Amino acid sequence: MEKYTVSFTTLGCKVNQFETEAMAELLENEGFEVLYHGEKSDIYVINTCAVTNESERKSRQFINKARRSNPKALIVAVGCSVQLNGEKINKETSADIIIGTKHKGSIGRLIKEKLKHMEMHTKSIEKFQGKEDFEELKISAVHDRTRANIKIQDGCSQFCSYCIIPYVRGPIRSRNHNEILEEIKNVAVNGYKEVVLNGIHISSYGKDIHCKDALIRLIEDIDKIDGLERIRLGSLEPKLITEDFISRYSKLNKTCDHFHLSLQSGSDSVLKRMNRKYTTAEYKNYVEIIRKFMPKAGITTDIIVGFPKETDEEFNETLEFVKIIRFLRLHVFKYSVREGTKAAEMDGQVDGSVKAVRSKLLIDLGNSLSTEVMKQFVGMNMPVLIETQKKENIFEGYTTNYLKVLVKSDINIKNKVVNVHIKNVKSDYLCGDNIQ
Repeated sequence: MEKYTVSFTTLGCKVNQFETEAMAELLENEGFEVLYHGEKSDIYVINTCAVTNESERKSRQFINKARRSNPKALIVAVGCSVQLNGEKINKETSADIIIGTKHKGSIGRLIKEKLKHMEMHTKSIEKFQGKEDFEELKISAVHDRTRANIKIQDGCSQFCSYCIIPYVRGPIRSRNHNEILEEIKNVAVNGYKEVVLNGIHISSYGKDIHCKDALIRLIEDIDKIDGLERIRLGSLEPKLITEDFISRYSKLNKTCDHFHLSLQSGSDSVLKRMNRKYTTAEYKNYVEIIRKFMPKAGITTDIIVGFPKETDEEFNETLEFVKIIRFLRLHVFKYSVREGTKAAEMDGQVDGSVKAVRSKLLIDLGNSLSTEVMKQFVGMNMPVLIETQKKENIFEGYTTNYLKVLVKSDINIKNKVVNVHIKNVKSDYLCGDNIQ
């Protein structure tokens, strides 16, 4: 086969990023040359996102941009936007192959078939049934990185009123326990120091196969893998947090004391309209459990402002709740109408200018709290996994509790866990020196 070059564009979440890496590895193994820095290619793969209308628009924009980059290229559109609106992708873009959220593992075969029969219309979108199998995708190679995203689960059955994801990712399904361990052993051998366990809703891991304590038992087995130094969890449903889970998690050697607990609102009435299945009092209790066992834990979260009917009083409840929890970092989103969800049909859509004001207030509060939280660690010695080199003797990395650190070092410390004496806070970084 002629050696074709392939480049990828990825929109959206960490799961999409993992699936892009897995598809790239599949294509490399099938004889394609994958370009990782956006060079002009024979084949362009755009891994799309559908979480908002804007992400869908950008997905179509990148598909058409790829065509302009090389009019003769083969354009492949895959992922959530394709699953949701395959016909729209077909009509409004010049994609030659469209693949939904199923069958990404077949990308090599589909491309080869298309190259042989360019006149053939290639479309692979299959609706989800009541029960689905997990599609096995994996990575093993190191692409100049220290942290590997490992997909352990797919699908979501929560049906939050604002979210389209259950419709494009299907029902929850868990990856085989031993397959996960095998992949992590491979990436550890190949140099990764940290793995991040990701999925669409990893708190549901094991529930589809009625396996009790499946996630913590998986983590306990990962902790035993030689060569690996850190285990980090992706975004978590708050109700996963129990005394038993955190007690067992905190006793392990490699687990990170960082928890991304999706909040979405600090107002109980808004949470109810969102169909979130906890109250602010319950959320606060989950955070207290974490801090009981891991006092230095970094707690990060997502919050949506301007949800339908959100009043000034409800927004102020969110502001006050954020102050109580003292998050390390906030990811603030202005509510975006998503066709096909219950929230899109609700009365009381909030004006864009109001959303902008609320977003700024919450971001400013989050930044202020983040600085306060970081200052607590000045004067301490902390282990930092170095990920990138910023300048000749300045390196960037993360602590176990997800604090960003700039480190001075006269030797190359990339992809090493080093002990750093924290001297001060600068912008959103802790700054310190490598302790030999």
